[in-house]
Amino acid sequence: MLKGIDNRLNADVLYALRAMGHGDLLVIADTNFPADSIARDTVLGELLKMENLSAAEAVEAILSVLPLDTFVDDFACRMEIVGHPEEVPPVQMEVQHVIDRADGREARMVGVERFAFYDKARTAYAVIQTGERRFYGCFMFRKGVIPPDA
Repeated sequence: MLKGIDNRLNADVLYALRAMGHGDLLVIADTNFPADSIARDTVLGELLKMENLSAAEAVEAILSVLPLDTFVDDFACRMEIVGHPEEVPPVQMEVQHVIDRADGREARMVGVERFAFYDKARTAYAVIQTGERRFYGCFMFRKGVIPPDA
């Protein structure tokens, strides 16, 4: 355990979050996502896990240390529901509320079609699989910057 660090963040996840640079993508995946095969194509090249957490719990822990990119509209993305791209299920609403609290912006996540999401995920820095069992609990976050002290 470390002081000031959310105890839901394990050493592997902390390493990846610290190693990421401005603009790098992070994928947060549910249990049904092809996480292992896609993670092999990422910069990190291996799957990270936060298995005992819902998507919202994992995102809350991650956003306690990860700044979101303020220069782009797609700082946060969600996988669209097949056949219903505008529908936002409860799992995605929960994550949106976490983002709103952590980031302070009133910006909605960008929807990404399922197969486009898979393709984009392969270009990410890392994939973290959660214990989320609800469908469409898949998200992407673009890392921002921490400004220098005034």
